[in-house]
Amino acid sequence: MNDDANGSGRPAGEARRDKREDRLKLALRENLKRRKSQARERADSTVSSPASDEMPRDGE
Repeated sequence: MNDDANGSGRPAGEARRDKREDRLKLALRENLKRRKSQARERADSTVSSPASDEMPRDGE
């Protein structure tokens, strides 16, 4: 008898690794989407607010 515990013809460890890789790919993709969204929000907020060089500094 082989290690075909999942019915796919592959060893159980390989199927477990595939599930883990799929989970990690999905998490990475979601993280990238979130970071891009945050970067866009930061870029939008810097465009709408005055630049720090234009603001008067205290003591100068």
